[in-house]
Amino acid sequence: MKWFGEGDAQTVAVKDASFEAYFGEMLYIVGPSGSGKTTLLSMISGILRPNRGTVTIDGQDLWHQSDNAIAEFRLNRIGFVFQDYHLFPRLTTAENVAIPLILQKTDWNQAIAEARRYLEIVGLLDRADLAPVKLSGGEQQRVAIARAIVSQPEILIFDEPTASLDGTTGRRIVSFVKEQVLNDKRCIVIVTHDSRIYEYADRIMNMEDGRITGLMRGTE
Repeated sequence: MKWFGEGDAQTVAVKDASFEAYFGEMLYIVGPSGSGKTTLLSMISGILRPNRGTVTIDGQDLWHQSDNAIAEFRLNRIGFVFQDYHLFPRLTTAENVAIPLILQKTDWNQAIAEARRYLEIVGLLDRADLAPVKLSGGEQQRVAIARAIVSQPEILIFDEPTASLDGTTGRRIVSFVKEQVLNDKRCIVIVTHDSRIYEYADRIMNMEDGRITGLMRGTE
């Protein structure tokens, strides 16, 4: 449960959101704007502390750990792909992908080499030395995916991954994630409004007014 403010000014963003996500699955969280999806993402990714309740990862309550342990979780065990990519314009594509490794204090040359390897995985090795502004929207999204997976996190969170893409490019990106990024040691959680990509979900969870109101198989 998460609320903001006090007294008459209090707003409850997440009221009742009990669910489980599993390794090897792609779980969608859908619902109208203001339903609490982003707040829920922030709590399960170690960014925003819940006022009540627990976030359990591998049997451990994330928010009962030390600040250092939570920071380490965010750095090493979770990857985030933002709606607007959050690529640094002054860095090359490879340098953008290498950022998580640099934060983990990996040697610079090794980090760049690993970044280039992951750019090859997403089909963008030939763009490694370019600035992000020279890439298309779909290419920038793939760079963001490479950056999110370069440190091999167990949990990947995508916030509206197709919002800035046309339908064909969006489906191609999500299909790539399903086929090449998801594995039995990784869980992928996607927040989306885009019904065109529902076919790729293993499960779809609906949120309204801070509550989970439904859960169905992706093909239903």
